[in-house]
Amino acid sequence: MKYTQNTLDKIERILDELEYVVRYERGNFQSGYCILEDRRVVVLNKFLQLEGRINTLIDLIPQLNIDPDILSSDVRKTYEDVLIRHAAAAAEK
Repeated sequence: MKYTQNTLDKIERILDELEYVVRYERGNFQSGYCILEDRRVVVLNKFLQLEGRINTLIDLIPQLNIDPDILSSDVRKTYEDVLIRHAAAAAEK
């Protein structure tokens, strides 16, 4: 997975299809993000660079309760790529 704006857009589409709102805000987030479950809002630190935004979303998405069957086919492929990348990163640690 490359660190490009297109990759970020694809990952954000996963959240969009799940009706989450992604907001980039200023804040003191330890992990770079904050999830407001009741409102389905994901708040990312706006000072993160592109690579940080992508990595943060890759860490975040597996934590959400996602039914892959409700995703469109191209977004499901991106979701599966995110899960693979997250598992690989976890194995390295």
